[in-house]
Amino acid sequence: MCSVAYPGVAGQPDTPGPLGDLDRFRWAFYRSCTARADALFELTDAMLCADGPVTSLVELTLVGEHRRGHGAMYDALSHGRVEPERIRRSLAALPLPRASDGRIVLAVDVSPWLRPDAPTSSDRLFCHVHGRAKGTAQMIPGWPYSFVAALESGRTSWTAVVDAVRLGQADDATMVTANQLRAVIDRLVTAGQWKPGDPQILIVADSGYDITRLAHVLADLPVELVGRLRSDRVLRLPKPPRLPGTNGRPPKHGPEIALDKPGTWPTPQHTTRTGTTRYGTAVTTSWDRVHPG
Repeated sequence: MCSVAYPGVAGQPDTPGPLGDLDRFRWAFYRSCTARADALFELTDAMLCADGPVTSLVELTLVGEHRRGHGAMYDALSHGRVEPERIRRSLAALPLPRASDGRIVLAVDVSPWLRPDAPTSSDRLFCHVHGRAKGTAQMIPGWPYSFVAALESGRTSWTAVVDAVRLGQADDATMVTANQLRAVIDRLVTAGQWKPGDPQILIVADSGYDITRLAHVLADLPVELVGRLRSDRVLRLPKPPRLPGTNGRPPKHGPEIALDKPGTWPTPQHTTRTGTTRYGTAVTTSWDRVHPG
């Protein structure tokens, strides 16, 4: 990032290849700064190019990429303005990582920005943080953010984040995620990343999401949802057909399936076995029309 030209001086937005993609995004980011653009842009470059984590704003003015004084840095933070929708459109137009079959795969998750030592920061919530040992989870003040990221095949430490929204005290995480995904997919379609006839976009979610509700809300979009279930989740099979001559009120649901009790599992409709390089053979079973109770 540090070696690309500052767009206000020597940007090359028509350069082909990955360098051109980065340069075009830098130009888009610069244009999205509607006030104090030069100072904000150099401050961002200094933060990205600093050696190690940023612990002091004043120290950023000593980084080579920041060519202005202390006053310009504080003025940019106090009076600078950024248009987030322009940045979102620019991210959607960049080349996205894809699965091996060319499908777009989006992951959604909530990740906190912990702020335990900032009592004057507004709208902090208690964020659930997992500890390294069993039973050591904590609730730490911070800001939870809902992220949408594009995934690729194979192992990588890079994540292509395409959107982030901060959750408030009264927000429903599932509805926020639904609205966020709807906006992201609309931008991807507008940018030409997905066209009619392409494989449907795959959305991957963790166990904290209500996948059934999310699938219902996004039913009009070209998406497929895959969600992880808790190991102690209890689901219901379809209600059995009512036999002639049966008296009493008909049941609303069929028998239970307790995921932690294999004895409650009926014969699966689908079973697959896949060899993995790290975990041996992975066996997957599924049942049709299983729903939450």
